[in-house]
Amino acid sequence: MEFINEAKTLFKDNIRDYGMYIALFVIMLTFTIMTDGLFMSSRNISNMLDSTGYIAVLAVGMTLVIVIRHIDLSVGFVAGFLGAIAAILLTGMGVPFYITIPVILALGIFVGLFNGLLVAKFGIPSFVATLAGMLIFRGALLQVTEKTGTIIIKDDGFNAIGNGFIPSIMQVNGLHLLTLILGLLAILLYIYSEISTRTKKINYQFEVVSKGIFIVKLVFVSAIISYITWILAGYNGFSWTVVIMLLVVVVYHFLTTKTVLGRHIYAVGSNPEAAHLSGINVNKITYIVFGSMGMLAALSGILFTSRLQSATTTAGTLFELDAIAAAYVGGVSSAGGVGKITGAIIGAVVMASLSSGMNLLGVGVSLQYMIRGGVLAGAVIFDVMTRKKRG
Repeated sequence: MEFINEAKTLFKDNIRDYGMYIALFVIMLTFTIMTDGLFMSSRNISNMLDSTGYIAVLAVGMTLVIVIRHIDLSVGFVAGFLGAIAAILLTGMGVPFYITIPVILALGIFVGLFNGLLVAKFGIPSFVATLAGMLIFRGALLQVTEKTGTIIIKDDGFNAIGNGFIPSIMQVNGLHLLTLILGLLAILLYIYSEISTRTKKINYQFEVVSKGIFIVKLVFVSAIISYITWILAGYNGFSWTVVIMLLVVVVYHFLTTKTVLGRHIYAVGSNPEAAHLSGINVNKITYIVFGSMGMLAALSGILFTSRLQSATTTAGTLFELDAIAAAYVGGVSSAGGVGKITGAIIGAVVMASLSSGMNLLGVGVSLQYMIRGGVLAGAVIFDVMTRKKRG
């Protein structure tokens, strides 16, 4: 009885975090039943994760931008433009992909820092500054592609980023062995991280959940990782897109939860004036977050261009809106100061699951947009309601 009461209290206190996981579970279960299991097939899950990779990395950066109470509307066409520059470097100038990628990421950082300069130094509202950037880079994309149109990329190394899979050591009963090993390592790393964090909290006499709840959490998350790994191992294993997406999540999760920089970002988002008075350089944090957003926009452009194996004149259209939607569905607060990197990925997967499931069911595009809009509105309403209850 005590276990159940603690679980109820824990859920009520963390409803913002747990709500999106429940929503994802319900969506996946519903589409699995309605498609007679086709939705959860190895091929469909693999394709769904690959197709959401470029939005997921944008959602990670967008989450931090929203956390510090700003917005970046330029990221879609920044991704499209830098993807086109990558195509030009690879095809028109013969630059190797291992040089092209760092150059594109560096350009992305520069673009992000310029947006940060407009916001932090000149005091231009981020909505206006990045809206101007969106128009500029939309024009720049058209400018570099108007003569050639679609730029076909034939570099196998570059194209493998969006279409390739990690090598297989061997097949075990039709399953991708290296994927199974990586999944097992992920579970062990997760368990070690959770136990280490819990031990440190106990040592510093912080409040922690009971051992029973803690074990249930470890088993539940490990089971999810195992199931997803098993599904992907039944097809071609982890794609390079999924590996890159997971690396981004791990790096940014560490930065936001284990470093001073992460604490400063959330402090600025919670109360910029108080953060400034406490000695935090608010402008510096703004530069870092926008620079990070620019780099992730460049990475998104690389993933998208690589997946299509070409650069198009319409690349990047509505990317920023999909990223913002994923961030809000993932639990970021419009008031700033609240939002998790893992939540951004879950939000991206929720939106991708909706699209994938509705495509399998043959739902019209017009209705799909309305349903996704309804989900986004519901997520924001949920955020406002939970904040009112706490207030």
